[in-house]
Amino acid sequence: MLQVEMSASVRNTSGKGPMRQLRMEGMTPGVVYGRGEEALKLQMDTKVLMAKLLKFYRYNTVVTLDVENEGVRSVMVGEVQTDPVTDTLIHVDFCEIDLEKERAYKVPVVFEGTAKGVDLGGLLIVSCSQVVFQGKPLDIPDDVKVDISGLAIGDELKCSSFAVPANVTMLTDADSVAVSVIKPGEKIEDEDEADSKAK
Repeated sequence: MLQVEMSASVRNTSGKGPMRQLRMEGMTPGVVYGRGEEALKLQMDTKVLMAKLLKFYRYNTVVTLDVENEGVRSVMVGEVQTDPVTDTLIHVDFCEIDLEKERAYKVPVVFEGTAKGVDLGGLLIVSCSQVVFQGKPLDIPDDVKVDISGLAIGDELKCSSFAVPANVTMLTDADSVAVSVIKPGEKIEDEDEADSKAK
């Protein structure tokens, strides 16, 4: 899992007026939830925060958040609120996590190469673009890379062929088809239809 470091300071103001003034000063308000305590209100430099978020927001990321006078916390980004017109940051939520506690995470699947069946006119059908892994945050991979260059027309790869890191369990059904190459014009049978035929 990706790891980044960020800094913040405690925010002592709230309400629309003070929040608007805070943003005008180049700061973005935020909060940290966790520890079973009241949420800690934060403020962060908008330019620095935006640059960091652009790099990792769509990925599972452990953020080492250094809060001035409050110490360091391990968190993950929760909700990011942006202005619908200007796309500027409005508010960011962080959720504190326990690095020693296992939980489920969605991990993207990256298909590498060009299937030889596609070069021969076949169609590549991606049925699984992400899988669910369970484990401690720092044991979870950034993604799952799968080489599909050897797939011919009529071939398929199931999730059982994915490499699962040590200390991590895949919760996604291993028998699920992740990717396949079919003939042009061939009908794609969905799982519900296949189940009804089997009954």
